[in-house]
Amino acid sequence: MFEHSIFSMPFIFIAMCVAANGWFGWKLLIFGVIATLSARNFAMAFNRCVDRRFDKTNPRTQNRPSVDGRISVKAMIVFIGINALIFILVSFFINPLCFYLSFPILGVLAGYSLVKRVSSLAHLVLGLCLGLAPIAGVVAVSGEVLLWSLPLCVGVLFWVAGFDLLYSLQDVQHDKKEGLHSIPSFLGIERTLYLSRIFHILVIVFWALFIYWAKLGIFMWVGLVIAALFLAYEQYLVAKNFHNIPRAFFSVNGYLGVIFFGFCILDLVIRG
Repeated sequence: MFEHSIFSMPFIFIAMCVAANGWFGWKLLIFGVIATLSARNFAMAFNRCVDRRFDKTNPRTQNRPSVDGRISVKAMIVFIGINALIFILVSFFINPLCFYLSFPILGVLAGYSLVKRVSSLAHLVLGLCLGLAPIAGVVAVSGEVLLWSLPLCVGVLFWVAGFDLLYSLQDVQHDKKEGLHSIPSFLGIERTLYLSRIFHILVIVFWALFIYWAKLGIFMWVGLVIAALFLAYEQYLVAKNFHNIPRAFFSVNGYLGVIFFGFCILDLVIRG
């Protein structure tokens, strides 16, 4: 599902633009896109492969190609291996630190699918999976982890965890039945909604810290305000009707990342 890359890709390129103080070159652009897509392909395919047993009993997922036989287990394993290899090779050609970090990053991406079997913290692990994106972007450009990239990472972590809590509301009964751990099945619907709102408030706090530490300008602050409005709208949609969850999950969050990235470009261009 290539469209899922829209969640992490804008934040990789935000980090790369800020680290380079502008344009970071065609080489890193191409490698960044390939690394993002291959990492996402690896994570999605691994999740589909190891979750087949649970997906079969979930009405929301039982018609997936990975479940009904349209895609074989062997094909998924080959696909997982190819994308892991692509990610590692691309990381190798960027710089040594990217190469060394590619292995633990793949471990974290695969770990999400297993954590939910033992802990309700899987939502935060998923957030970490995407939160590593800006860290990877900074390392690709600078060869090191810069301080301002940490609050950007944590902000993405809480952003993803917050909207994953909302998305997981669809599967509360199934998770309880199958013995899967999730915050909604543990805390209940109302408390989960409140926790998601707290997470999204923390998003704005950490992204504000990122803007301040990176010494960015007024356009990034405007972008932050718009991001806050998008998060508020997402919370409103889900609270109003759970049928809005897919729309809130894909559309609102997709636009948020792209618009925030757009304001980052505008800020860097205006500052020259």
